[in-house]
Amino acid sequence: MRAVALGGGHGLHATLTALRRLTDDVTAVVTVADDGGSSGRLRRELGLLPPGDLRKALGALAAADDGARWAEVFQHRFGGSGALTGHAVGNLLLAGLFEVLGDPVAGLDEAARLLGVSGRVLPMSTDPLDIEAEVTGLEPDGAVSRIRGQVAVASTPGQVRRITLHSVVPAGDTGTGAAVKPPQACREAVDAVLSADVVFLGPGSWFTSVLPHLLVPELHDALVKTTATKIVILNLVPQPGETAGFSPEQHLDVLFQHAPRLGVDAVIADSDSVPTPARLRSAAAELGGRAHLASIATPGVVGRHDPDALAGCVRDALGATSAKEGLSWR
Repeated sequence: MRAVALGGGHGLHATLTALRRLTDDVTAVVTVADDGGSSGRLRRELGLLPPGDLRKALGALAAADDGARWAEVFQHRFGGSGALTGHAVGNLLLAGLFEVLGDPVAGLDEAARLLGVSGRVLPMSTDPLDIEAEVTGLEPDGAVSRIRGQVAVASTPGQVRRITLHSVVPAGDTGTGAAVKPPQACREAVDAVLSADVVFLGPGSWFTSVLPHLLVPELHDALVKTTATKIVILNLVPQPGETAGFSPEQHLDVLFQHAPRLGVDAVIADSDSVPTPARLRSAAAELGGRAHLASIATPGVVGRHDPDALAGCVRDALGATSAKEGLSWR
């Protein structure tokens, strides 16, 4: 069973941790627009892909036995007050692999071997990307503001309405100063989506981790064309700034606004996080899918999916998708 999960950060980590319980053939396609913390520093200083979300995805898929020690070291973050403060070991290792091998995909494959990962982690683009958002609520007259950068978008006190995505060509590459160009998809990520049996979007920061995949033209087209079962996993709680005040069905509406041709087969949501189930079922049906509600939150922990419960709900959702037959889950 070939599963592909798209996203970034803690949301993608939740999906991957659940999928490990169901299949060994998992490919993570990860956002590469982070510009904060250790990832932002390495991106600015070395001109490389921000490694943080890629590192988290590798950690989620790491082997529980032979690779456990390496996975622990990989996630370790330096303290203190020196130059390494705040850097994760895995971020530095990935940056070194990217430079030595000259190819981020090859570097990620090498890191996966080190950690005993049976699946694969891929960037959605081999170029670092920038997010720009249209935001309301920042100006007293209600005017739309434009803010740029993943950290700025994720932390805005305003309401994000729409995002765009582009890559930046350094001044040295153009001879005319820095320029922007449309985002280019990672070829291996496109191939993974097209050959998948099931594709997952979400959970995660909706505007900065989930929707960006739909704004990379080749990746968007692959998501529209693939014959894979497409499943959206919704967040447990709205996020300040990005989705403050959003209902579950509004998340789907925003998804449709950014990718009108994208259909989905199933929408998974936590039953306690859906105030009006009928509305969510209706919104899912408009995208061609069916809503599956279950208790999938970790008890006593705000905003964290329970991996076992989420895996069970995914299994049920796939079982209810009659068009997909002969797929084997362990």
